[in-house]
Amino acid sequence: MKKHPRTGVYICECGHNIGGVVDVKKVTEYAKTLPPVVVARYNKYTCSELGQSSIAKDIRDHKLERVVVASCSPSLHEHIFQKVLEGSGLNPYLFEMVNIREQCSWVHHNEPEKATEKAKDLVRAAVMRATLLEPLEKPTKSVEKSALVIGGGIGGISAALYLANNGVKTYLVEKEPSIGGHMAMLDKTFPTLDCSLCILSPRMVEVRQNPNIELLANSDVVEISGSVGDFRVKIKKRPRFVDPDKCVACGACSAKCPTKVKDDFNFGFSERKAIYIPFPQAVPNCYLIDKNNCLYLNKGVCRICEKTCERKAIDFNQKEEVIELKAGAIVVATGFDLFDASEKKQYGYKCYPNVISNLDFERLINASGPTDGKLKRPSDGKSPQSVAFIQCVGSRDKNTASYCSRVCCMITVKQALLIKEKYPETEVFVYYTDMRTPGKNFEEFYEKARSKGVVFIRGKPGEITESAESRLRILAEDIDSGILLDNEIDLVVLAAGLRPPKELRDLAQKLHASLSPDGFLAEAHPKLHPTETNIDGVFLAGCVQFPKDIPDTVATAGNAAAGVLNLLNKDRIEAESITAWVDIKKCSGCGSCILVCPYDAISLDEDGKAVVDEIVCKGCGSCVATCLSGAIQQRHYTDKQLISQLKALLKDGKV
Repeated sequence: MKKHPRTGVYICECGHNIGGVVDVKKVTEYAKTLPPVVVARYNKYTCSELGQSSIAKDIRDHKLERVVVASCSPSLHEHIFQKVLEGSGLNPYLFEMVNIREQCSWVHHNEPEKATEKAKDLVRAAVMRATLLEPLEKPTKSVEKSALVIGGGIGGISAALYLANNGVKTYLVEKEPSIGGHMAMLDKTFPTLDCSLCILSPRMVEVRQNPNIELLANSDVVEISGSVGDFRVKIKKRPRFVDPDKCVACGACSAKCPTKVKDDFNFGFSERKAIYIPFPQAVPNCYLIDKNNCLYLNKGVCRICEKTCERKAIDFNQKEEVIELKAGAIVVATGFDLFDASEKKQYGYKCYPNVISNLDFERLINASGPTDGKLKRPSDGKSPQSVAFIQCVGSRDKNTASYCSRVCCMITVKQALLIKEKYPETEVFVYYTDMRTPGKNFEEFYEKARSKGVVFIRGKPGEITESAESRLRILAEDIDSGILLDNEIDLVVLAAGLRPPKELRDLAQKLHASLSPDGFLAEAHPKLHPTETNIDGVFLAGCVQFPKDIPDTVATAGNAAAGVLNLLNKDRIEAESITAWVDIKKCSGCGSCILVCPYDAISLDEDGKAVVDEIVCKGCGSCVATCLSGAIQQRHYTDKQLISQLKALLKDGKV
């Protein structure tokens, strides 16, 4: 008869999380009756220093060959206990963790006796699986000493500067002609009311001047392959048709250009030429030609800009190019899209000219905006005598997005204050459900707005209609007083929420990264690894994860950069050990595994057999479940190990 490996079992009370429902003493006594178990203990907190040291002591004193911990989710603490084994001279993969918190006590909190019996079953199954565990070695690989930052808003700029200032070669990719992102569009920032570009512009210039940063503006990431330490990236760089090394942004070309189009940076409130610079502080500070509206590029006529430019910077021969680069780690900082308020048809956005979004408002009140900072109604250019803000447009709504966009309340309070400071006689109303101002100095900022005469009405309007002279009629019930309010307003500002960028799903597929249910990129763990992803070497910064304000965005950028530095400071890193492998004798070469692999880790060799790239493989098991011939197995989760666990669960009582 085969000898059982010497096994230790440790049951965690986790305070009342487990111990308040499951009788851990009974489970511990039961564990002692299982044949492989030579020692079984319960601890109040097994993850504590005392709990960990007791496991390490038992490994030495009882010569344990396997360890089973019954506590919380493996995603939370499995790596901690594996380190205990490793530090005690035992292979970390000879460890099994069973979840008796989320999967037992928490779901059976009203059934303590049944929960206790279920915990026994789970422990028994874990012990039997542990007997078949095998030691695994962690493969290592070298690390490319460079980083890629995707997105050139304040998050991407901050991450790139953190990395570059620590000596890391950094590629910063931005899809727009200039870095700066949404922050470059803002007038002031809350709660200090600093000029947005006064803060941002010096950092943009610093990016351009930093020798460790290669800026790739007007560019898109088209392909990502490889894995942590050795990502291979293809970037498509679109032509500007202007040589940035020759252009000095004098503006002579734009002044002579005969073509005018709506300026998308100002959301169509003004016009620009077909050759233009996005905004005065743009980086690169270089003009570019709008390919879709240039007379020469579309009709073969004009070329006035070329004739006007004294420095010969215009180059109509520029072509799209694909740049290939390598990076050891990637920071994703692609920001957000603003909710399209026209989806809420009852508010009349893009139907009534005097209904605008919160980002539209930023351009209208910005000193470098289309009205030189004067607040004017789009319909007639007159200064509004009354302005209403409507909160939660596209947020906290099951029909659009159920989550709170976090920044909208403070944006509205800031914008209301800006109106009161510039136009103190203007009436300002805010229609809201709840005002959420939890940040540092936010509540004081809100109180300041109230003291300046901003009227806050707790009640969300059902509909906006247009009356005479393009005024807007708002009907809403004041929930606090129960009074039905009927107001006519000159200008309405919709506090549109934040959405994941429309390109994010495609980028996530290129990265093989997971999305949250809300469509943003998912973090590896919301508390312990908030800026890491399920893909090693891929980090998150800013609103690509969920809506954030500027300070939080900069903070996450620093956190992500620290993760990258920690990775790149190593000469070699450990790759995933729990990977799939192929029994070529059984493989038919059908290719089903290739189709389902989310990491592109499987290919066919010259003999038509499946081959797993173990450096790229993440051990998800999709290929194992799909393989019709059973040729693919997954280390640490072999059929034999899982079947032993199932048999133990199905048996009543003794093993």
